[in-house]
Amino acid sequence: MASTNDLKNGLVLNFDGQLWTVIEFQHVKPGKGGAFVRTKLKNVLSGKVVDRTFNAGVKVETATVDKREMQYLYRDGDDWVFMDAQTYEQTHVPDVVVGEGANYLLENQTANVALHEGVPLYVELPASVELVITYTEPGLQGDRSTGGTKPATLETGAQIQVPLFLTQGERIKVDTRDGGYLGRING
Repeated sequence: MASTNDLKNGLVLNFDGQLWTVIEFQHVKPGKGGAFVRTKLKNVLSGKVVDRTFNAGVKVETATVDKREMQYLYRDGDDWVFMDAQTYEQTHVPDVVVGEGANYLLENQTANVALHEGVPLYVELPASVELVITYTEPGLQGDRSTGGTKPATLETGAQIQVPLFLTQGERIKVDTRDGGYLGRING
C-alpha cells in the first residue's frame, strides 16, 4: 500500500482488479476544498490510458512488477520461451503478451520481460534492432536521389518501408516502436 502523496512516474497500481502504470501525476491544492492528485494512468495489459483523480492522502494498492533482462530462445506453440540471464530459468510468454514485438524479435536476442507474481505482463524490446532484408524488389538505376520507399520483408517476417536503393541481404537498423527504417549497417 502507498499513499497518493507517494505517487511517482512508473509506479504500478493495482485497482479495479487491473494493473495501471502512473504516466504522469500532479498534486493540486485548490483555494477551497481539499487537495487532490490528478493522474494519467496506462493499463499495463491493454495499453489504454485514462485520467483518474484521487483525494490527497488516500491509500492506493501498489503492485510489484519485476522487470528482468531475458534472452529469447525459441517458439513453443503459441508461446515464446525466454530465459532469465541471471537464473537461467525459462519463462513461457504468450503470443498476446509479446504483441507487435514479434515483428522484431530474433532467437538469442535480449529483451526486458515484466512479470507480476510470475505472470508475464509485457515484453520491452530495445529501441532499435538490426535485421536483414530477406526480400525486396531490386532498385532501379537513379533511385538513390528520389527519396521514395518500397516494401521490404525482414528476416522476422515483418514488412516495413525502406528507401529504394536498399537490396536483398542488407542489414538495416529498425525502430521497434513504429517499424521505421533507421539506417543501413555497413560491414
